[in-house]
Amino acid sequence: MNSLDRLSARQHTHSTTPTLADLGWNPQRAADYAVHAATGLLPGRVARVDRGLCDVLLADPAGPGVIADGRPERNPEQNPDPDTATRTVRADWSAIFDGDPINNPCTGDWALVEVADPAAPVLRALLPRHTAVVRGATGERSEGQVLAANIDHVLIAVSLAAKSDVGRIERLLALAWESGAQPVVVLTKADAAYDPAQVADVEAAAPGATVLAVSALTGEGMDVLAAVLAGGSAALIGQSGVGKSTLTNALAGAEVMATSGTREADEKGRHTTTTRELIPLPGGGVLIDTPGLRGVGLFGGESGLAQAFSDIEEFAEQCRFADCAHEGEPGCAVLAAVADGTVPERRLASYRKLLRENEWIASRTDARLAAERRQEWKRRSREANKARP
Repeated sequence: MNSLDRLSARQHTHSTTPTLADLGWNPQRAADYAVHAATGLLPGRVARVDRGLCDVLLADPAGPGVIADGRPERNPEQNPDPDTATRTVRADWSAIFDGDPINNPCTGDWALVEVADPAAPVLRALLPRHTAVVRGATGERSEGQVLAANIDHVLIAVSLAAKSDVGRIERLLALAWESGAQPVVVLTKADAAYDPAQVADVEAAAPGATVLAVSALTGEGMDVLAAVLAGGSAALIGQSGVGKSTLTNALAGAEVMATSGTREADEKGRHTTTTRELIPLPGGGVLIDTPGLRGVGLFGGESGLAQAFSDIEEFAEQCRFADCAHEGEPGCAVLAAVADGTVPERRLASYRKLLRENEWIASRTDARLAAERRQEWKRRSREANKARP
């Protein structure tokens, strides 16, 4: 079964075919589309991306609101009705490839598709992204990778059946806050293990974020999580083995994702999700399930880090010196908070580490820009020298 057949099968697990509104179409999307409406391109949401091709849940011109010969009843210069049913098409996106991975289509994008040849749809453009989860590439490369686009919530899945890596949670929270979406830490497998101290440690590391303990097997906490996500778009991220696919199945109300067990020794699992896929939810809204993340690099931006460590940032405002580095300066409120136990020393170390990482990313970007400026300055100098008598 190919990816198009799998997506169609998932849609059939629900009582109705998802509409544009179910997928997140709203007045902002309509405004973004308005400038393209007269082109005849149809809007849809990217459900999965492969090399050169992607599955798009497309506004179906053959859905409700058509006249006898199959032409759309609405004026082509008008926005589609939010209640328009969608169909899945396999579109070629190579026409918009520009070499920058960040600009490539990503699961969750809103796309414009040309269907002049119904047998060969072509993705012609992407509507503006309003939020995006972007991580830094591994190794020495400086480009970023978009994990999910146009989402309202980032679900950070963490298993209660293993010791929580709080530093990793803080890193994922910085990534989530930087996206522009609201992070939710979902503590899975609450039926297998529930340690109030472990939950408290996670809550302390996630100021401003919702923390929920759930069990996809018993249903504990799932009603609260479903209410948080109701009608919106969410991306699910985390390591392999934490129960992301099981959680997705529970939210979808059907076995839409394969699952596998974990090793008893360390609760680590195999990758059962191999690509990012958008799953329409029964009550409206969508969930983007992602493969397990091994390395999670930040990709610049200071706002996400400031929100993830908002407690430290608040103490930093009370420091005697505005440029305090919290390394031993007199009157440092951050170090005072560490000394009296208000801020764990581990958390300050994590904050410093991520700050250094962000600075390194910024320096690479600045170095590239500086090199370009130097080349331009040399070019102008050569031209000026030639012009001298």
